[in-house]
Amino acid sequence: MRAMVLAAGLGTRLRPLTNDRPKALVEIHGRSLLEITLGRLRSFGVGEVIVNAHHFAEMIGEHLKAHDNFGMRVEVSREEVLLDTGGGLKQAAWFFREDNEPFLLHNVDVISNIDLGRMVEFHRDNDALATLAVQERASSRQLLFDGDGRLCGRKAEGEEAEIVREGGCRALAFCGIHVISPRIFSLLTEVGAFPLVPAYLRLAGAEQRIVAFRADEYQWRDLGTVESLRQAAGEMSTGE
Repeated sequence: MRAMVLAAGLGTRLRPLTNDRPKALVEIHGRSLLEITLGRLRSFGVGEVIVNAHHFAEMIGEHLKAHDNFGMRVEVSREEVLLDTGGGLKQAAWFFREDNEPFLLHNVDVISNIDLGRMVEFHRDNDALATLAVQERASSRQLLFDGDGRLCGRKAEGEEAEIVREGGCRALAFCGIHVISPRIFSLLTEVGAFPLVPAYLRLAGAEQRIVAFRADEYQWRDLGTVESLRQAAGEMSTGE
């Protein structure tokens, strides 16, 4: 199985830790966020990964080389300009067309014990274009799903909801983990730098199956701030 790790962001919320390194190489107990993410993917049978890189991109390549790619095939998709989540994925399309199977897309700055194997199985069972891990928790940005678990909109704090499919919508928080079918590449008409969620909304409005994988039973943490890193380090040291 294949995966992409999104690691190209500037990591501004992690400064000063990212003043001299990419956020993917920020460490918890001596392990980089990239190593932790790759280890999680490897434990679920992922053997081939592409990592996008921009900020201190050469350091990511050096880190992978120094650790023999952590026992995996790892390619680096270097972005001379930031392409955002959608543009970054689209640039890496060649990597996933090689075997035409569903793949995982995982933010480097999240950590969880979500059962990725179960998520992939759920994706296949629902014949989905994309499956998004979501939880019922507080968040300033929420995705909206109908009673069948299909994406129907989004809502940002202080803004009107954007609805792309009619019907009752339930707000859920996205976990930054996706399973995607490679046929999405023929449907991504956006060009250059673009975020993936608005593309999902456009496709959902066109009746493509973008579905929710409920991950409420699992632990999840965003590692995008210095404080959240400290909390995660404390939890890992106590075995929580």
